[in-house]
Amino acid sequence: MKIEQIYTGCLAQGAYYIESEGEAVIIDPLRETKPYLEKAEKEGAKIKYIFETHFHADFVSGHVSLAEATGATIVFGPTAQTSYEAHIAKDEEVFQLGKVTITVLHTPGHTQESSTFLLKDENGKDVAIFSGDTLFIGDVGRPDLAVKSDLTREDLAGLLFDSLRNKIMPLADEVMVYPAHGAGSACGKNMSKETFDTLGNQKATNYALRDDMSKEEFIKEVTTGLATPPQYFPKNVKMNKEGYEHIDQILANGNTPMNPQLFEEVVNAEGALMLDTRSPQTFKDGFIPNSINIGLKGGFAPWVGALIVDLHQPIVLIADEGTEEEVITRLSRVGYDNTLGFLEGGIEAWKAAGKEIDQIESITAEELKERLSKDIQVIDARKKSEYVSEHINNDKVVNKPLDFINSEWNDLAKDGTYHIHCAGGYRSMIASSILKSRGFDHIIDVKGGFKAIKEAGIDVTNYVCPSTML
Repeated sequence: MKIEQIYTGCLAQGAYYIESEGEAVIIDPLRETKPYLEKAEKEGAKIKYIFETHFHADFVSGHVSLAEATGATIVFGPTAQTSYEAHIAKDEEVFQLGKVTITVLHTPGHTQESSTFLLKDENGKDVAIFSGDTLFIGDVGRPDLAVKSDLTREDLAGLLFDSLRNKIMPLADEVMVYPAHGAGSACGKNMSKETFDTLGNQKATNYALRDDMSKEEFIKEVTTGLATPPQYFPKNVKMNKEGYEHIDQILANGNTPMNPQLFEEVVNAEGALMLDTRSPQTFKDGFIPNSINIGLKGGFAPWVGALIVDLHQPIVLIADEGTEEEVITRLSRVGYDNTLGFLEGGIEAWKAAGKEIDQIESITAEELKERLSKDIQVIDARKKSEYVSEHINNDKVVNKPLDFINSEWNDLAKDGTYHIHCAGGYRSMIASSILKSRGFDHIIDVKGGFKAIKEAGIDVTNYVCPSTML
């Protein structure tokens, strides 16, 4: 028997490869199927099943394409409904894989169909659970993503409490826990950076598995402090339920080089969004007017999903040479399939063609410290929890989380001058580029963000541990 976690850090997502006697299972695959096909071929195994722990909200799964490529059966837990052929398992249904078995444990709460898969060895001993978004390391799945008119988040939290207590916690302490996500995912609020653990250690350390916790206490704790889910979540759920175009076609369409003239013509004809994926400090020195910067080396796909409202929005790319296919792949992971091509030769080709460029002023934290003595406006673009935890101790600073730039930033005057910072400089440049594209001409980015601000000796509020705010 072989178990392998295939972890994708930029999405904080874990897929799994399990193999026994030449038969393999893939659990929660990403949209690009090639790594799983190559893995099975290398191991001399045939993919028999594709198990989905639930309808994922934060990425488009590869289950449909992988089933088409292999003939494997897609398996969901009870109550799931799909537009494609899938096996909807019964609670405690057992699937044979070589000499081992996988038992479906229906564990609703995160969503109604959420299920945990229990792996047993050839002797029938419990080995591991693949818990999806039911149980994370240090946390449990948020119960607010499958809310309906007749089902509140409190109702779902109650179901999650029962699922954990009745299906998972009775298992032996030595059973390994393999979740679908780690720290950085928006599917929970307190996930550990560790990506697996023993169930016994989780019973001892995970706040949601306390022995003395009542259902009422559990419901209160897991529903307190939840941030608004990103707007693309329900759209990805829909794609995972109904199916989608094969990623190979998406890559073929998007990986198209365009010279500056054609690039400009496509932008104008298609109303395409110009997405610049270079690093923030490279972007600010010279970019195409009205382009948006979301750096590839960061939380790229989740930020695209949070900020670009229309999944069908035509997109053209300005990217570091050689990264274009990776950018298109990451966009497709969260359902943005309408990439039309990229600027061949990048920004240098644009400059060489004599076309206009723009810039964003970026200052150091030391310069910000000097300017704070004057009448300036500072925007802290971090999440509310980050801001409340610790922020610049000055009434010239307002907190406007980047997540809500499409709604809560609308009160800003376009003729105003705004100094923008985040934690390290990634989010502030995204915000700066968006404001620039919307006609704000006086935008100043603070290089290095709050980390640099503290190092520069700028007065900040006393630190408040985030856990005390829940």
